[in-house]
Amino acid sequence: MSDDAVFLALANPVRRRLLELLADGPRTAGDLAGQFDLSRPAVAEHLQVLRRADLVRDEPVGRQRHYHLTPQPLEQLSDWLHPFERIWRERLRALADIMEDEDTP
Repeated sequence: MSDDAVFLALANPVRRRLLELLADGPRTAGDLAGQFDLSRPAVAEHLQVLRRADLVRDEPVGRQRHYHLTPQPLEQLSDWLHPFERIWRERLRALADIMEDEDTP
């Protein structure tokens, strides 16, 4: 799956929250839908987007579907984002220096 599909999937806060919930382990579609003030079909659409981006997989268990986080696309994003961490570390270090200067009498 392309990085673009993953970024588009992650652009929505509902989908990000779904991934956070699935990070704790597999959950049923109904359980996931119960975590939102959205209709079940709306949550199902979000899960479909995540599935198309290969961020989740579903497993039929009896009459239910269990959703599982698929971490590989997130690992690829982490690899892509890694070079930018230096920029944030530098900015945070500069902010810490400013804060220390202000605390000094």
